[in-house]
Amino acid sequence: MKKVKIIIADDHALFINGMQLLMKDESWIELIGIANNGRELLDILHKQATDIVLLDINMPVMNGLSAVHFIKEAFPLIKLIILSTYNEVHLIEKAKDLGVNGYLLKNCNKEELFQAIQIVVSGHVCFPYHPTNLENEFDEKDVFLKQFNITKRELEILKLIKNNFTNQKIADKLFLSIYTVETHRKNMMQKLGLNSPAALMKFIIENNI
Repeated sequence: MKKVKIIIADDHALFINGMQLLMKDESWIELIGIANNGRELLDILHKQATDIVLLDINMPVMNGLSAVHFIKEAFPLIKLIILSTYNEVHLIEKAKDLGVNGYLLKNCNKEELFQAIQIVVSGHVCFPYHPTNLENEFDEKDVFLKQFNITKRELEILKLIKNNFTNQKIADKLFLSIYTVETHRKNMMQKLGLNSPAALMKFIIENNI
């Protein structure tokens, strides 16, 4: 029997360790790679052929849904199964729209996981859950913050910069010192790898802040 080659993309070490323990005695599975974010995952995929990627949604640098978009363009034959804590209609539908092949909750058992892998490998899709409509369980803003390592305060400042607030006006609006605002701006520019106010504004517009 041909082994199913699998890559796991998740930023929680305990979860990854648990998955490795689950798979190590399965002779039909070959775990060939681990990525801690979407960018690492894409780097691995350019070097290593695989059958299935098991990926989380909420990861730093590049979240799971963003990674799915790039994977489907560059590696259309790879099967994708999301393993997430979020059981929500809008999120699962978004995953389907992007071409994900399966969606499981992280509280699924071993049998459900392996069955889903086999279903997806055979060319079918696997979406076994009946999601809720609780939009507040998953906040896409939190994914954005984690992806770019931005704090909630820094996001507030970005929104005010978008509205052409000066540093002094931002300080007055948020009851901060102008020194604190300037420090936040400097930190954001470093985190985002930007070197000018124009580049920062371009980032704000491109990410629809």
